[in-house]
Amino acid sequence: MTIGDHVRQPPPDLVAAALLHDVPDFASATPDIYQVLAADYGPEVPRIIAALQAEHQALDEPDPPIFVDDLPVLLASTADKIVALGSLLRRARASRDVPGFFARRPALRALVPHFRAYQHAAGPRVPAGMSARLDVTLTLLEQAIASIPAASRS
Repeated sequence: MTIGDHVRQPPPDLVAAALLHDVPDFASATPDIYQVLAADYGPEVPRIIAALQAEHQALDEPDPPIFVDDLPVLLASTADKIVALGSLLRRARASRDVPGFFARRPALRALVPHFRAYQHAAGPRVPAGMSARLDVTLTLLEQAIASIPAASRS
């Protein structure tokens, strides 16, 4: 839905890839999930999914790269960040302890500058409303993290 909110008539391959991008995380090793996806959806869907998987894996490394040259991947990645970070913010509010929720997630807090750099790099390339929505989501996340007492940040 996030892609549809910001991209007029998004290509079906982009929508399918966005919806299925977590499938490799849950699929068995055999058969090769990318071959299955290609057989069922064509080559573009698994290509986008593989790029998103590589991006997710890179988040575990110091200073993950930011790629913005592949528009379908960029749109799916931006939508994924909006949805995932928005979900975390809703879960934090539901916990009734927003600072505590984020205090217990130092890895996420460490990635916020990367997500902000991503938003700045992607902003000129994605629809303005999509960039603005990611900006608002990141601002809310930054505010939530700033509310963590200094003693709880380590």
